[in-house]
Amino acid sequence: MIEAHGLTKRYGSKTAVDDVSFTVHPGKVTGFLGPNGAGKSTTMRMIVGLDRPTHGTVTVNGRPYAQHRDPLRQVGALLDAKAIHTGRSAYNHLLAMGATHGIGKTRIREVIEMTGLESVAKKRVGGFSLGMGQRLGIASALLGDPRTLILDEPVNGLDPEGVVWVRNLVRYLASEGRTVFLSSHLMSEMALTADHIIVVGRGRVLADATTADIVARAAGTTVRVRSPQASRLVELLAGPGVSFTSTAPQAVEITGSTAEAIGEAAAAAQLVLHELTPVNGSLEDAYMSLTQDSVEYHSGEPGPHTDHAGAHTAPATQEGAHR
Repeated sequence: MIEAHGLTKRYGSKTAVDDVSFTVHPGKVTGFLGPNGAGKSTTMRMIVGLDRPTHGTVTVNGRPYAQHRDPLRQVGALLDAKAIHTGRSAYNHLLAMGATHGIGKTRIREVIEMTGLESVAKKRVGGFSLGMGQRLGIASALLGDPRTLILDEPVNGLDPEGVVWVRNLVRYLASEGRTVFLSSHLMSEMALTADHIIVVGRGRVLADATTADIVARAAGTTVRVRSPQASRLVELLAGPGVSFTSTAPQAVEITGSTAEAIGEAAAAAQLVLHELTPVNGSLEDAYMSLTQDSVEYHSGEPGPHTDHAGAHTAPATQEGAHR
């Protein structure tokens, strides 16, 4: 279990994490979401003792990380996959880590096989692709067979097979009763992986709930209806808090009511319905709604824009943007 109480981190006049409190429970995958600059990485660094809180406390499995006698067996962390000596082979990197905790070659071979590194285990890490570096970072986190996993962007650089592998791995580890805490910017993947979500923005917690609850809250109650008597149905349902949006001939989206209430009203009035569908939101929609006021960097609209002389110009290419 990870427990943070009033966690605050300031760098000079900048507050990176502002009075954050949350609990990450064992037996489930907890996602950690937020825009760039929201304080996610700083929070994760404080959990494993790489940054010292200005105020507040954070414990892992009941103790501050620095007080654990066997940290690799308590907490496996992937915070920066590039933080590895590039001249070492993957095998020797894991061997050196294992030596600090008396972890033998058998376990090293197990995590190499588990993460698909067999073919490159004796190669220097400096020649690894981004995806292979991520796999080695995950192997390092798993080396001590820890009770708690903290993974920052674990699917970054992985191919589709690797993304599915990470998803299945973390869900399996959670099913064993372990605590799994991971961040990602891939909302669709987080929706498939996480049981619980913590969203932060500008250093503060914006939401802390199950994935289903967060999506449901943001989605509201919108129902798509098709009926040859749509205008009559709108008249019946009109009232405080109910709004209507016409989407096509004989089709309307109704917000502020439920599919059950709409269906019962239509039946009572003997109106024909060709469609009655609750509109489900997505985690991406919920995330964008929660963080719209917390985004530090806003992108412009894609497509051509007009310069001061009125001429149309294309967006800058990546090469041009760096010049």
